[in-house]
Amino acid sequence: MSKKEESKSRRKFLKTGITAGISAAAGLTGGGVMANKAFAGGAFKKVKVLTTDGKVIEVDEALVEAKAAPETIGRKASMVGLPDRKFVMVVDLAKCKNARACVDACQEGHFLPKDHEWIKLFYLKDSPQTAPYWFPRPCFHCDNPMCVSVCPVGATYKRTDGIVLVDTERCIGCKFCMTGCPYSARVFHWKEPDVEQPDVAYSPETNVPAKEGTVGKCVWCADNLRKNKLPRCVSACPMGVIYFGDMVEDSVTNGTETVRFSQLLEDRAGYRYREELGTHPGVYYLPPSNRSFTVESGFEGHDEEIQKRYEQSVNKYKSKK
Repeated sequence: MSKKEESKSRRKFLKTGITAGISAAAGLTGGGVMANKAFAGGAFKKVKVLTTDGKVIEVDEALVEAKAAPETIGRKASMVGLPDRKFVMVVDLAKCKNARACVDACQEGHFLPKDHEWIKLFYLKDSPQTAPYWFPRPCFHCDNPMCVSVCPVGATYKRTDGIVLVDTERCIGCKFCMTGCPYSARVFHWKEPDVEQPDVAYSPETNVPAKEGTVGKCVWCADNLRKNKLPRCVSACPMGVIYFGDMVEDSVTNGTETVRFSQLLEDRAGYRYREELGTHPGVYYLPPSNRSFTVESGFEGHDEEIQKRYEQSVNKYKSKK
């Protein structure tokens, strides 16, 4: 393997493993490697691990000592981002049936109350004559984020890897970022969350624990990315709607299928929502053509409050005919 290929190999992420399913960080005594503890049938076995110089080796499971990633990353470290990365998301509208598993996983993972959604699912029609479809909308992590430019205290910032974060310890609750965001992707903590918050140090990469009087938003699960894991919404979706990956590697995955980012956009006529605004979103959409599910199936199985929300959307479009 050439040095260039070896470097690219070390940079790769979002894979289920290096032939053995390596997905969690661990340290080998005296060796400094990354590995996944494999335990089956009540007995330890051989596992494949990646050394710091990019070589894959097999070691005895008993020699691998778990080494947890830091639970929290402070402001200074969170501003740097992961090296040699440019994260990107692709949403396949043809696959979405409004299961809302992405919303539930996000709220559970970030200890958000039910009325506090970082990723929203909308019932949309592009015109009275066109067919409706389901539209997941996370934060777009724009390359030219208006939210960053209007924040008077530097609470909102963009990293080199493409992720936009907000530090609620610096946030003064002025809501300028909310008015500056043309996608309405931010939400305000009007009160202390009625969901029990974990007893951990605060990190901008998780926005946990939440704080009254501040703004929260989708963080693309930056904490998961440090552990070589997909964002929670990607892993939770039962239809594989959301792809996530790295523009540097030109690779995205929905957890089951891994494809070339550029090829996916070319083959499926990918686009960015409201491109004319000049924000250069980091989220791309694939048109809802040849849909895998009927739009009507997306109304099923939700609680009364959610049902009413979508009924209002349907009635709004009916009134425009």
